[in-house]
Amino acid sequence: MPLTQVPPALLTSTTGTGSTVVLSASPTFTGTVTTPGVTFSDASSQTAAASPYVLKNRIINGDMVISQRNGTSSITPSAVGGGYCLDRWAYYTAASSKYSIQQNAGSVTPPAGFTNYLGITSLAATTLGSTDTYSIRQFIEGYNVADLDFGKSTAKTITISFWVRSSLTGAFGALFWDGSAGTSMYPFSYTINSANTWEQKTVTIAGRTSGTWETNNNAGASVQFMLGTGSSYQGTGNVWNSGTTLVPTGSTNVVGTNGATWYITGVQLEIGSSATPFERRLYNQELANCQRYYQTLTMVSGYTGPSNIGIQCSVPFNQMRAAPTFSQSGVFRFDDAAAGYTQSSVGVSTDTVTNSGALLNFSNITVGGNFRPYGKNNSATLNLSAEL
Repeated sequence: MPLTQVPPALLTSTTGTGSTVVLSASPTFTGTVTTPGVTFSDASSQTAAASPYVLKNRIINGDMVISQRNGTSSITPSAVGGGYCLDRWAYYTAASSKYSIQQNAGSVTPPAGFTNYLGITSLAATTLGSTDTYSIRQFIEGYNVADLDFGKSTAKTITISFWVRSSLTGAFGALFWDGSAGTSMYPFSYTINSANTWEQKTVTIAGRTSGTWETNNNAGASVQFMLGTGSSYQGTGNVWNSGTTLVPTGSTNVVGTNGATWYITGVQLEIGSSATPFERRLYNQELANCQRYYQTLTMVSGYTGPSNIGIQCSVPFNQMRAAPTFSQSGVFRFDDAAAGYTQSSVGVSTDTVTNSGALLNFSNITVGGNFRPYGKNNSATLNLSAEL
Protein backbone atom coordinates (compact mmCIF):
# COMPACT_ATOMS: atom_id res chain seq x y z
CA MET A 1 0.00 0.00 0.00
CA PRO A 2 1.47 3.39 -0.95
CA LEU A 3 2.10 5.66 2.02
CA THR A 4 -0.36 8.15 0.58
CA GLN A 5 -3.14 5.57 1.15
CA VAL A 6 -2.34 4.86 4.83
CA PRO A 7 -5.12 6.52 6.89
CA PRO A 8 -3.55 8.85 9.49
CA ALA A 9 -5.64 7.26 12.24
CA LEU A 10 -3.85 3.93 11.68
CA LEU A 11 -0.33 5.36 11.94
CA THR A 12 0.93 4.15 15.32
CA SER A 13 4.55 5.28 15.47
CA THR A 14 7.45 6.91 13.65
CA THR A 15 11.09 6.55 14.59
CA GLY A 16 14.32 7.79 13.08
CA THR A 17 15.49 11.04 11.55
CA GLY A 18 17.23 12.29 8.44
CA SER A 19 17.02 10.17 5.31
CA THR A 20 15.66 7.05 7.10
CA VAL A 21 12.36 7.01 9.00
CA VAL A 22 10.55 3.86 10.19
CA LEU A 23 6.75 4.01 10.09
CA SER A 24 4.39 1.55 11.75
CA ALA A 25 0.65 1.38 11.23
CA SER A 26 -2.08 -0.86 12.63
CA PRO A 27 -2.83 -3.58 11.81
CA THR A 28 -0.12 -4.75 9.40
CA PHE A 29 1.89 -1.96 7.76
CA THR A 30 5.54 -1.41 8.60
CA GLY A 31 7.92 0.39 6.27
CA THR A 32 11.24 2.19 6.20
CA VAL A 33 11.20 5.45 4.28
CA THR A 34 14.56 6.25 2.72
CA THR A 35 15.64 8.95 0.32
CA PRO A 36 14.88 6.94 -2.86
CA GLY A 37 11.62 5.40 -1.64
CA VAL A 38 10.13 2.84 0.77
CA THR A 39 11.45 -0.55 1.89
CA PHE A 40 8.77 -2.78 3.43
CA SER A 41 9.18 -5.36 6.21
CA ASP A 42 9.07 -8.22 3.70
CA ALA A 43 12.13 -6.70 1.96
CA SER A 44 10.09 -5.51 -1.03
CA SER A 45 10.49 -1.88 -2.03
CA GLN A 46 8.82 0.92 -3.91
CA THR A 47 10.99 3.71 -5.27
CA ALA A 48 9.71 7.24 -5.66
CA ALA A 49 10.06 6.81 -9.41
CA ALA A 50 7.64 3.87 -9.38
CA SER A 51 4.91 5.74 -7.54
CA PRO A 52 1.95 6.82 -9.67
CA TYR A 53 1.50 9.85 -7.43
CA VAL A 54 4.83 11.54 -8.10
CA LEU A 55 3.88 13.50 -11.25
CA LYS A 56 7.52 14.32 -11.76
CA ASN A 57 7.83 14.48 -15.56
CA ARG A 58 7.19 17.95 -16.97
CA ILE A 59 7.16 16.60 -20.54
CA ILE A 60 3.74 15.61 -21.91
CA ASN A 61 3.58 12.64 -24.30
CA GLY A 62 7.25 11.87 -23.76
CA ASP A 63 6.59 8.27 -24.77
CA MET A 64 5.09 9.44 -28.08
CA VAL A 65 1.82 7.52 -27.65
CA ILE A 66 -0.68 10.29 -28.51
CA SER A 67 -0.95 11.38 -32.15
CA GLN A 68 -4.33 13.03 -32.66
CA ARG A 69 -3.47 14.97 -35.80
CA ASN A 70 -1.78 12.39 -37.98
CA GLY A 71 -2.06 8.98 -36.35
CA THR A 72 0.74 6.87 -37.81
CA SER A 73 0.80 8.76 -41.12
CA SER A 74 4.00 10.46 -42.25
CA ILE A 75 4.08 14.23 -42.73
CA THR A 76 6.65 16.39 -44.51
CA PRO A 77 6.92 20.04 -43.44
CA SER A 78 6.14 21.85 -46.68
CA ALA A 79 6.69 25.45 -45.67
CA VAL A 80 9.32 27.40 -43.78
CA GLY A 81 8.38 27.75 -40.12
CA GLY A 82 6.86 25.61 -37.41
CA GLY A 83 3.98 23.24 -36.83
CA TYR A 84 2.95 20.22 -34.78
CA CYS A 85 3.37 16.51 -35.44
CA LEU A 86 2.76 14.10 -32.53
CA ASP A 87 0.84 15.70 -29.69
CA ARG A 88 2.79 18.41 -27.86
CA TRP A 89 5.78 17.95 -30.17
CA ALA A 90 6.48 20.76 -32.60
CA TYR A 91 8.87 20.98 -35.51
CA TYR A 92 10.75 23.87 -37.06
CA THR A 93 12.22 23.90 -40.55
CA ALA A 94 14.30 26.51 -42.35
CA ALA A 95 13.28 25.11 -45.74
CA SER A 96 10.49 22.91 -47.06
CA SER A 97 10.60 19.17 -47.75
CA LYS A 98 13.89 18.50 -45.99
CA TYR A 99 12.67 15.74 -43.65
CA SER A 100 9.60 13.67 -42.81
CA ILE A 101 8.09 12.99 -39.38
CA GLN A 102 6.15 9.89 -38.38
CA GLN A 103 5.09 7.99 -35.33
CA ASN A 104 7.09 4.74 -35.42
CA ALA A 105 8.86 5.62 -38.67
CA GLY A 106 10.80 2.67 -40.07
CA SER A 107 8.92 0.23 -37.80
CA VAL A 108 11.92 -0.59 -35.61
CA THR A 109 11.52 -2.16 -32.19
CA PRO A 110 11.33 0.56 -29.50
CA PRO A 111 13.36 0.36 -26.28
CA ALA A 112 12.11 -2.09 -23.67
CA GLY A 113 8.99 -0.79 -21.96
CA PHE A 114 8.00 1.52 -24.83
CA THR A 115 5.66 0.97 -27.78
CA ASN A 116 6.06 4.22 -29.71
CA TYR A 117 8.63 6.76 -30.79
CA LEU A 118 8.88 9.90 -32.94
CA GLY A 119 10.86 9.26 -36.10
CA ILE A 120 12.67 11.68 -38.41
CA THR A 121 13.91 10.75 -41.89
CA SER A 122 16.11 13.18 -43.84
CA LEU A 123 14.89 13.65 -47.42
CA ALA A 124 17.94 15.44 -48.82
CA ALA A 125 21.59 16.22 -48.17
CA THR A 126 20.88 19.76 -47.02
CA THR A 127 23.59 22.39 -46.95
CA LEU A 128 22.95 24.66 -43.99
CA GLY A 129 22.90 28.43 -44.23
CA SER A 130 24.58 30.20 -41.33
CA THR A 131 21.25 31.03 -39.67
CA ASP A 132 19.30 27.90 -40.66
CA THR A 133 17.77 25.73 -37.94
CA TYR A 134 15.82 22.46 -38.00
CA SER A 135 14.43 20.98 -34.81
CA ILE A 136 11.91 18.94 -32.84
CA ARG A 137 10.81 20.65 -29.63
CA GLN A 138 8.26 20.82 -26.85
CA PHE A 139 7.10 24.01 -25.19
CA ILE A 140 6.18 23.53 -21.52
CA GLU A 141 3.42 25.61 -19.95
CA GLY A 142 4.60 27.98 -17.23
CA TYR A 143 2.28 26.48 -14.62
CA ASN A 144 4.08 23.15 -15.02
CA VAL A 145 7.57 24.50 -14.37
CA ALA A 146 6.82 27.28 -11.89
CA ASP A 147 8.24 25.25 -8.99
CA LEU A 148 11.65 25.05 -10.71
CA ASP A 149 12.18 28.61 -9.43
CA PHE A 150 14.22 29.55 -12.48
CA GLY A 151 15.15 33.22 -12.44
CA LYS A 152 15.53 33.13 -8.62
CA SER A 153 18.38 32.37 -6.23
CA THR A 154 16.47 29.19 -5.30
CA ALA A 155 16.51 27.78 -8.87
CA LYS A 156 16.52 23.98 -8.85
CA THR A 157 18.76 21.57 -10.72
CA ILE A 158 16.96 19.56 -13.39
CA THR A 159 17.74 16.38 -15.33
CA ILE A 160 16.59 15.58 -18.87
CA SER A 161 16.66 11.96 -20.00
CA PHE A 162 15.59 10.26 -23.23
CA TRP A 163 16.11 7.28 -25.51
CA VAL A 164 17.52 8.03 -28.96
CA ARG A 165 18.52 6.06 -32.06
CA SER A 166 20.10 7.26 -35.30
CA SER A 167 21.74 5.95 -38.44
CA LEU A 168 24.45 8.53 -37.69
CA THR A 169 26.93 8.58 -34.84
CA GLY A 170 28.76 11.37 -33.07
CA ALA A 171 27.88 14.37 -30.92
CA PHE A 172 24.38 15.78 -31.45
CA GLY A 173 23.06 19.12 -30.20
CA ALA A 174 20.06 19.95 -28.04
CA LEU A 175 18.81 22.91 -26.05
CA PHE A 176 16.89 23.84 -22.91
CA TRP A 177 15.62 27.41 -22.90
CA ASP A 178 13.06 29.78 -21.41
CA GLY A 179 10.52 29.16 -24.18
CA SER A 180 9.30 32.76 -24.49
CA ALA A 181 11.82 35.54 -23.86
CA GLY A 182 14.68 33.79 -25.67
CA THR A 183 17.29 35.24 -23.32
CA SER A 184 18.20 32.13 -21.31
CA MET A 185 19.53 29.16 -23.28
CA TYR A 186 21.46 26.09 -22.25
CA PRO A 187 22.88 24.18 -25.25
CA PHE A 188 24.15 20.68 -24.58
CA SER A 189 25.41 17.69 -26.51
CA TYR A 190 24.75 13.98 -26.32
CA THR A 191 26.79 11.31 -28.07
CA ILE A 192 25.36 8.44 -30.10
CA ASN A 193 27.98 5.74 -30.02
CA SER A 194 26.47 2.99 -32.21
CA ALA A 195 24.42 3.44 -35.36
CA ASN A 196 20.84 2.09 -35.39
CA THR A 197 20.93 1.23 -31.70
CA TRP A 198 18.72 2.62 -28.94
CA GLU A 199 20.79 4.45 -26.32
CA GLN A 200 19.58 6.29 -23.23
CA LYS A 201 21.02 9.75 -22.64
CA THR A 202 20.88 12.07 -19.63
CA VAL A 203 21.95 15.64 -19.02
CA THR A 204 21.86 17.53 -15.73
CA ILE A 205 21.45 21.31 -15.77
CA ALA A 206 22.01 23.68 -12.85
CA GLY A 207 19.04 26.01 -12.46
CA ARG A 208 19.26 29.47 -14.02
CA THR A 209 19.14 32.18 -11.35
CA SER A 210 18.47 35.02 -13.79
CA GLY A 211 16.33 35.74 -16.81
CA THR A 212 12.59 35.90 -17.44
CA TRP A 213 10.66 32.67 -16.89
CA GLU A 214 6.88 32.53 -17.33
CA THR A 215 4.88 30.87 -14.52
CA ASN A 216 1.42 31.21 -16.05
CA ASN A 217 -0.32 29.64 -19.06
CA ASN A 218 2.30 30.95 -21.49
CA ALA A 219 5.40 28.98 -22.48
CA GLY A 220 7.58 28.67 -19.39
CA ALA A 221 10.39 26.54 -20.86
CA SER A 222 11.24 24.40 -23.87
CA VAL A 223 13.29 21.32 -24.68
CA GLN A 224 14.60 21.34 -28.25
CA PHE A 225 16.43 18.62 -30.17
CA MET A 226 18.32 20.09 -33.10
CA LEU A 227 18.36 18.30 -36.46
CA GLY A 228 20.53 20.95 -38.12
CA THR A 229 21.98 24.26 -36.92
CA GLY A 230 23.84 26.92 -38.90
CA SER A 231 27.22 28.24 -37.80
CA SER A 232 25.81 31.51 -36.43
CA TYR A 233 24.02 29.58 -33.68
CA GLN A 234 26.87 27.27 -32.68
CA GLY A 235 29.14 27.98 -29.73
CA THR A 236 30.12 26.83 -26.26
CA GLY A 237 27.99 24.06 -24.81
CA ASN A 238 26.93 23.17 -21.27
CA VAL A 239 26.79 26.79 -20.08
CA TRP A 240 23.95 29.28 -19.96
CA ASN A 241 23.93 32.02 -22.59
CA SER A 242 21.70 34.97 -23.36
CA GLY A 243 20.21 33.68 -26.59
CA THR A 244 22.93 33.40 -29.23
CA THR A 245 24.04 29.75 -28.98
CA LEU A 246 21.65 26.89 -29.69
CA VAL A 247 24.07 23.95 -29.94
CA PRO A 248 27.70 23.20 -29.13
CA THR A 249 30.08 23.78 -32.02
CA GLY A 250 30.42 20.81 -34.34
CA SER A 251 27.07 19.17 -33.58
CA THR A 252 25.92 16.53 -36.06
CA ASN A 253 23.37 17.70 -38.64
CA VAL A 254 20.76 15.01 -39.33
CA VAL A 255 19.40 16.88 -42.36
CA GLY A 256 22.90 17.00 -43.85
CA THR A 257 22.73 13.33 -44.86
CA ASN A 258 20.11 12.10 -47.31
CA GLY A 259 18.20 9.16 -45.83
CA ALA A 260 19.54 9.65 -42.31
CA THR A 261 17.19 8.62 -39.52
CA TRP A 262 16.78 9.95 -35.97
CA TYR A 263 14.29 8.45 -33.52
CA ILE A 264 13.41 9.47 -29.95
CA THR A 265 11.16 8.36 -27.08
CA GLY A 266 11.02 8.27 -23.28
CA VAL A 267 11.71 11.99 -22.88
CA GLN A 268 11.60 13.11 -19.27
CA LEU A 269 12.38 16.39 -17.50
CA GLU A 270 12.45 16.24 -13.70
CA ILE A 271 13.84 18.02 -10.67
CA GLY A 272 17.08 16.56 -9.36
CA SER A 273 20.64 15.76 -10.33
CA SER A 274 20.05 12.22 -11.64
CA ALA A 275 17.60 10.52 -13.98
CA THR A 276 14.96 8.20 -12.54
CA PRO A 277 12.83 5.62 -14.41
CA PHE A 278 10.37 7.07 -16.91
CA GLU A 279 7.07 8.10 -15.35
CA ARG A 280 4.18 6.01 -16.66
CA ARG A 281 0.76 7.61 -17.00
CA LEU A 282 -2.54 5.99 -17.92
CA TYR A 283 -3.48 6.54 -21.56
CA ASN A 284 -6.62 8.53 -20.70
CA GLN A 285 -4.61 10.78 -18.37
CA GLU A 286 -2.02 11.56 -21.03
CA LEU A 287 -4.72 12.12 -23.66
CA ALA A 288 -6.42 14.62 -21.35
CA ASN A 289 -3.06 16.36 -20.81
CA CYS A 290 -2.67 16.67 -24.58
CA GLN A 291 -6.24 17.89 -25.06
CA ARG A 292 -5.48 20.97 -22.98
CA TYR A 293 -3.57 22.12 -26.08
CA TYR A 294 -5.22 20.32 -29.00
CA GLN A 295 -8.34 18.22 -29.50
CA THR A 296 -10.67 17.08 -32.25
CA LEU A 297 -14.46 16.80 -32.34
CA THR A 298 -16.39 14.65 -34.79
CA MET A 299 -20.00 15.39 -33.80
CA VAL A 300 -21.87 18.65 -33.20
CA SER A 301 -25.51 19.67 -32.79
CA GLY A 302 -27.16 23.04 -33.33
CA TYR A 303 -30.03 24.95 -34.90
CA THR A 304 -30.68 26.81 -38.12
CA GLY A 305 -29.12 30.22 -38.44
CA PRO A 306 -30.63 33.54 -39.64
CA SER A 307 -32.84 33.31 -42.73
CA ASN A 308 -32.59 29.54 -42.51
CA ILE A 309 -29.12 29.71 -44.07
CA GLY A 310 -26.30 28.04 -42.20
CA ILE A 311 -26.31 26.24 -38.88
CA GLN A 312 -25.25 27.62 -35.51
CA CYS A 313 -23.85 25.21 -32.93
CA SER A 314 -23.07 25.46 -29.25
CA VAL A 315 -19.98 23.31 -28.78
CA PRO A 316 -18.67 22.36 -25.31
CA PHE A 317 -15.25 20.76 -24.95
CA ASN A 318 -12.65 19.83 -22.35
CA GLN A 319 -11.10 22.94 -20.80
CA MET A 320 -8.07 24.11 -22.76
CA ARG A 321 -5.06 26.27 -21.97
CA ALA A 322 -6.74 29.29 -23.59
CA ALA A 323 -9.62 30.00 -25.94
CA PRO A 324 -8.77 27.84 -28.97
CA THR A 325 -8.73 28.57 -32.66
CA PHE A 326 -10.90 26.36 -34.86
CA SER A 327 -10.31 24.69 -38.18
CA GLN A 328 -12.40 22.17 -40.06
CA SER A 329 -11.35 19.06 -41.96
CA GLY A 330 -13.98 17.57 -44.28
CA VAL A 331 -17.61 18.63 -44.58
CA PHE A 332 -20.34 17.94 -42.03
CA ARG A 333 -23.76 16.49 -42.80
CA PHE A 334 -26.58 17.77 -40.58
CA ASP A 335 -29.61 15.54 -40.07
CA ASP A 336 -32.94 15.89 -38.33
CA ALA A 337 -35.93 13.58 -38.30
CA ALA A 338 -37.02 14.64 -41.78
CA ALA A 339 -33.98 15.26 -43.94
CA GLY A 340 -30.23 15.61 -44.20
CA TYR A 341 -28.14 18.53 -45.41
CA THR A 342 -24.42 18.51 -46.27
CA GLN A 343 -22.03 21.42 -46.53
CA SER A 344 -21.00 22.09 -50.11
CA SER A 345 -17.50 22.92 -48.83
CA VAL A 346 -15.65 23.53 -45.57
CA GLY A 347 -16.90 26.58 -43.69
CA VAL A 348 -16.82 27.36 -39.98
CA SER A 349 -16.45 30.63 -38.09
CA THR A 350 -16.59 31.58 -34.44
CA ASP A 351 -19.27 33.68 -32.80
CA THR A 352 -18.15 33.38 -29.16
CA VAL A 353 -15.22 31.36 -27.80
CA THR A 354 -13.99 30.56 -24.28
CA ASN A 355 -11.48 27.96 -23.12
CA SER A 356 -14.26 25.43 -22.48
CA GLY A 357 -16.91 26.11 -25.13
CA ALA A 358 -17.82 28.01 -28.26
CA LEU A 359 -20.70 29.18 -30.42
CA LEU A 360 -19.85 28.30 -34.02
CA ASN A 361 -21.42 29.15 -37.37
CA PHE A 362 -21.30 26.51 -40.11
CA SER A 363 -21.68 28.00 -43.59
CA ASN A 364 -21.93 26.67 -47.15
CA ILE A 365 -25.12 24.83 -46.30
CA THR A 366 -28.81 25.61 -46.89
CA VAL A 367 -31.48 24.03 -44.72
CA GLY A 368 -35.21 24.53 -44.36
CA GLY A 369 -37.32 25.10 -41.27
CA ASN A 370 -36.33 25.70 -37.70
CA PHE A 371 -35.06 22.50 -36.13
CA ARG A 372 -32.14 21.18 -34.17
CA PRO A 373 -29.98 19.19 -36.56
CA TYR A 374 -27.29 16.72 -35.61
CA GLY A 375 -24.01 17.01 -37.44
CA LYS A 376 -21.84 14.03 -38.20
CA ASN A 377 -19.47 12.66 -40.81
CA ASN A 378 -16.90 10.01 -40.05
CA SER A 379 -14.29 11.87 -42.11
CA ALA A 380 -15.05 15.39 -40.84
CA THR A 381 -13.51 16.90 -37.73
CA LEU A 382 -13.39 20.17 -35.88
CA ASN A 383 -9.82 20.83 -34.80
CA LEU A 384 -9.29 22.96 -31.68
CA SER A 385 -5.84 24.39 -31.00
CA ALA A 386 -4.55 26.27 -27.95
CA GLU A 387 -0.91 25.35 -28.46
CA LEU A 388 1.93 27.35 -26.99
